[in-house]
Order: sequence, then C-alpha cells, then structure tokens
Amino acid sequence: MGRRPADYRRLARRRLSSWIWLLLATFFVVGLVLFMVQHHHQQQDPSQLRVERVTRTEEVSPPRLNFTDEVTSASSFSRQLAEQMTLAKAYVFIAKEHNNLHLAWELSSKIRSCQLLLSKAAMRGQPILLDEAKPIVSGLSALIYKAQDAHYDIATTMMTMKSHIQALEERANAATVQTTIFGQSAAEALPKSLHCLMIKLTSDWLTEPSRHELADENRNSPRLVDNNLYHFCLFTDNVIAASVVVNSTVSNADHPKQLVFHIVTNRVSYKAMQAWFLSNDFKGTAIEIRSIEEFSWLNASYSPVVKQLLDTDARAFYFGEQASQDTNSNSEPKVRNPKYLSLLNHLRFYIPEIYPQLEKIVFLDDDVVVQKDLTPLFSLDLHGNVNGAVETCLEGFHRYYKYLNFSNPLISSKFDPQACGWAFGMNVFDLIAWRKANVTARYHYWQEQNKERTLWKLGTLPPGLLAFYGLTEPLDRRWHVLGLGYDVNIDNRLIETAAVIHYNGNMKPWLKLAIGRYKPFWLKFLNSSHPYLQDCVTA
Repeated sequence: MGRRPADYRRLARRRLSSWIWLLLATFFVVGLVLFMVQHHHQQQDPSQLRVERVTRTEEVSPPRLNFTDEVTSASSFSRQLAEQMTLAKAYVFIAKEHNNLHLAWELSSKIRSCQLLLSKAAMRGQPILLDEAKPIVSGLSALIYKAQDAHYDIATTMMTMKSHIQALEERANAATVQTTIFGQSAAEALPKSLHCLMIKLTSDWLTEPSRHELADENRNSPRLVDNNLYHFCLFTDNVIAASVVVNSTVSNADHPKQLVFHIVTNRVSYKAMQAWFLSNDFKGTAIEIRSIEEFSWLNASYSPVVKQLLDTDARAFYFGEQASQDTNSNSEPKVRNPKYLSLLNHLRFYIPEIYPQLEKIVFLDDDVVVQKDLTPLFSLDLHGNVNGAVETCLEGFHRYYKYLNFSNPLISSKFDPQACGWAFGMNVFDLIAWRKANVTARYHYWQEQNKERTLWKLGTLPPGLLAFYGLTEPLDRRWHVLGLGYDVNIDNRLIETAAVIHYNGNMKPWLKLAIGRYKPFWLKFLNSSHPYLQDCVTA
C-alpha cells in the first residue's frame, strides 16, 4: 500500500526537525571553535589577558554598578566568566556520559568557584578585577582544552546535547501538565473557611424561624417584577462570592434602592445564602434568593442539557475511569472539570423562563467585582440584538475557530471561523428580543447536536456563541475587563477604568492561589468584620 498523506506529513516533520537540530548544532560548534581560539591566545600569554582592565585596581572607591549591565558588557571579566561557565556546564554533561567522572568533578569544582566569584561581585556592587578572574579563567580554559582533547568530537557533542534537550523538553511538558492538574484541583476545592461559614449560617437559618417569614415577604415583593427598576441575576452556590458581587454593585450604584438582585443557588447552599443576605445590609436593594430545585419545568424531558448531565456516559466522562486516565495523560485537564456538570452553570440560557415578567436584565458571574454604576447599561441601544457583551477578539486567539470544531460540516457551513468571540460574566440581555428570537430553542438545538461532544469540548461559552450568533451587540471594552484569574500582567490603568473586573480562570480571589496584586479589589467589598467570617478565618 502507498503512504497516506499523514505519513508524508510526519516524514516531512521528522526531516525538518533533523535539519533544525543539525543547524543548531552547527551554530553551537562554530561558536565553540571561536571561543576556544580566543582562549587559546589568552592562555599562551596570560599577561596580556585584558590588561586594559588593570586600571580598575587603582580606583579607591569605584561607584556601585548595575551587575546585569556588567555581565552583558563585551569587555567585562564577568561576561567572560559567565560564558566559560556555560561552556563548562555542557562539558560536565558530556564527561558524565562518557563516564569520565574525574573530569566532570574538576569542571564542577571550577564552575562553583566561578559562581562564587560572580555572586561576591554582585553583592559588593563592584566589577571583577584581573587578579580575581585570572586563576579561574586559566583553570577553566585548561579543563575545557582537556575535555576537547579527550574524546569529545563534534558528532558526540551534537548527539549528547540533542538527547539532553529532548529529555528537558519531556520533563518540562510533564511538569506543565502536573501544574495544570494541581491548579485545577485547588480551584475546585472548597476552602475550609467557606465551609465553616456555610455551616454557621445554615445553623442560624434552622434555629431562627423568624427569618423564614422575612424571606417569604421578600419573595412576594412587587419590586421583583417592576420593570422600572434595574434587575440583576446571579447563579451561584458560593455565599462569599455572591456577597461581594452584590455589595460591589450596590456600593457603586447612584440609587441602590432602585436595584433588584435575583440569586439562584442549589439546595445545599440555599439556607446559608438566605441567612447571609437577611442578616446584612445592602442599602435597601431588593434581594431574592431561590433554589434551582424549585424549577420543576427544568427537567430531562424539556432540557437537553439536563438529560446529558444525568446521562451515565456523561458522568463517566467527568468522574469515571476514563477521566482519570485522560487527566494523567496530556489532555487538557479542565476538559474534565466537574463544574460543567452543575446545572447552575447553564441557567443563563433559561433567564426569560425564570423571570417571565421582566424585559431587561444584567447577568453577572460570581467571580466579578463591580467598580462603576451599572444602571447606564439598561439604557444602551442594542439595535435589536439580544445580548450586549464585550468582545474578546482584540487578542487574536479569541475567535470562533478556537472554541468550535470547524472540521464538522454542521459548524463550518453555518458559522464564520474568524467571527469575534465575546465574554460571559457581564451581559445585558433584552428579554423581549430573546423571546422573539427564541434563543433558548437555538441553545437546545445545539446541545442536541453536541450530545457526543464532537462540536465543542466544554463549558457554556461555545453553545452561547452558537445560540447568540448574529444577536450580540458589542459593548465598550471598559465595561468588562477579564483575566484577573490567570493573567498577572494586566495594566493597572485598564483595571482602574473598568466598570466590571472578572477573575475568570483558576486563581479565584477567595482562594489562597489568587494573584496577590488583584486580590485587594475583591477584598474591598468583603464584609471582613462579620463575626462569622472572623471566626472561620482564624479557626
């Protein structure tokens, strides 16, 4: 049988890789030869070893120097030592490969002497002098010549360096996978302090029946369906995260009494969530707490995603033996993140049915902090679109082809792979337009098509991109700044001018692995003086 195209591509990649390694090795050898020639002259006439630098010894109190500049200076002893040390380290590996342990020990000893001298020079902030450098340079040069004369030809050097580089690449890849797995595990774990808080709040709810009456009054408030007010929805089982979202929104609102928050949680967190929001003041904002179990209509016969989440194959995909095998391999660990089995994560596609009397609402994720008044969002013209969102394709990789499988004709025939992606987390929804376009039915259609997980891998954003395709109005980027849960290099000016900052990623602000410079923005709106929080943190 003839070779398939894939076989030719693999063969071409192997040949290209071989040529690249050969080219790198050639550069290495040429540099090595030039280096040896240079040091050969220096060894033959040590008295001429950069004599012009002797004048440094005559300086009584030399100025403190920038050691980084010193090491990169072409005329400094520091650079000469650093270059010789790098070359010597390479020969240590080669000597060990040939079982020449004595030479490897001698080279290592000289390398330590070189490191010590460079360290001393950096600490004192003064350049290395001729008298200091000369014995180490001469000793290293002699050992390098000895290594050359022993048995280390060009071919040996090339093969040895190639094998070491490949081994290092394999170790780096394995370390990257392990780091991602550990980070994912830490992000999924419930902090002990939060668990402690939920227990205390649940106990309060169970022992104080008067709170139940107050909760019933709040649920029957006419403000919950008043379209003259500003409505926000939040779906979460994290009490502290919900509190920060609500508190930051209320604190920055010009008229907090005109705000209404609709929070949906699960059965486990419902009592704690009620107890927290009933016992804290949010400046007169109306707050409704509901449990997802109340939505009896959201069942497997109506919702494809509910059917899929209950499916044994889907659960095995996240929790079974195959999931463990894939996590230990090089597959993307977050693909197996069990949070995608949470129906709370998919409620955003059922907002018009949860709130049938509302006309416009702002959806907020539980890992955001609000820094500006958000009520102007309700007066934005969405030009007949359903979803107002900030686009993310300013970074070139946030386009449709990165989220969806365009090798599938069902996707490639209906969508532009270069279409701009957008973000969930802060979205303004026109619910009248939503119902008219029947977006939820579009979402159901794509979930049905993806029951084998061939159109996209995970999450709610890919089906959102499909369901809201052609129905999304781009908002000014300052409304929603993302990346505080993974990107350590976000410009402070961008954060300070943002209406909403989003800690998307694993490094959530309530976790110990949060990025330190972003955490104060979140802590600012946490009621740290609450006695339960203080008790749980200190405990």
